[in-house]
Order: sequence, then C-alpha cells, then structure tokens
Amino acid sequence: MTPPQRVSSASLFGPHKELVVEHNGREYRLQLTRNGKLILTA
Repeated sequence: MTPPQRVSSASLFGPHKELVVEHNGREYRLQLTRNGKLILTA
C-alpha cells in the first residue's frame, strides 16, 4: 500500500484563512482559526 499524499496547509491556504473544497458536487469550507486549528463545514 502506498502512503497517502501529504500536503501542507500553508500551500493550500496561501495568504487566506478559508478555502472551498468541491467534493461529489458539494462545497465544503475549510477554515483556519486564530489558534491554528482547522474547521471543515458543509
């Protein structure tokens, strides 16, 4: 089994604090909090 692909959150977010992930026709918001935590909402 190959290991999962690893991506840094910094490369995903860039200068932004939020991004939208499209999955199976739905949008999910991934937010970076002030405390450096991640929140994923539908």
